[in-house]
Amino acid sequence: MSARVLIVNADDLGLSEGVNAGIVKAHEQGILTSASLMVRWPAAEQAADYARAGRLDLGLHVDLGEWVYSEDQWEARYRVIEEETEAAVSREVESQLARFERLLGRPPTHLDSHQHVHREEPTRSVLGRVGDRLGVPVRQAAEEIAYCGLFYGQDGRGAPVPEAITPAALIDTIESLPRGVTELACHPALAVDFESTYADERIAEVEALCDPAVRAALADAGIALRSFADFRGDAS
Repeated sequence: MSARVLIVNADDLGLSEGVNAGIVKAHEQGILTSASLMVRWPAAEQAADYARAGRLDLGLHVDLGEWVYSEDQWEARYRVIEEETEAAVSREVESQLARFERLLGRPPTHLDSHQHVHREEPTRSVLGRVGDRLGVPVRQAAEEIAYCGLFYGQDGRGAPVPEAITPAALIDTIESLPRGVTELACHPALAVDFESTYADERIAEVEALCDPAVRAALADAGIALRSFADFRGDAS
């Protein structure tokens, strides 16, 4: 295996048809190698149909809610569960996992969460146990797979950072990758057909992911593209 390996993973698959189309384009014409499915959303079945044809590696994008930064504080746009106790989170994660397996006919190859809610307890422990049971990596918990979130067009409070999602910025990130396996997250879409504070940025991401100069930079750097399916059973 190459000294440097890159998994390019798209979050939010299934959120809308526009997101699905952007992820498919970035996979078929760009460098995207895997995606994480939001099973609660209207376009999840369409996304699963595409993946079942054997064309895209899928993990579960656990969805417990979405928050936006407004007037110096984070406010919930929606919540999936009212009270985030360990028991409630566990029930919801298991429910979403069961729906994933019904849609795909197989378990996910990796686990992560919408807006990284699994960085905090109790979701961190819940997802860790599920990952151990399935033998799949959990984002930022699998020692063998580093995480890179630099390819994102906003800062931590939602202010635009368009220079972070250009082809040049993506090439800089690629060239600076460490040895070993790295997951690079992305959020592409071809149309903004849903409510989101991260909207036009998604379209710009598709353009960067499909830019021929980006693929050439991977080749020049000797970096191999892989998917999570290539590391099944290597979770820590």
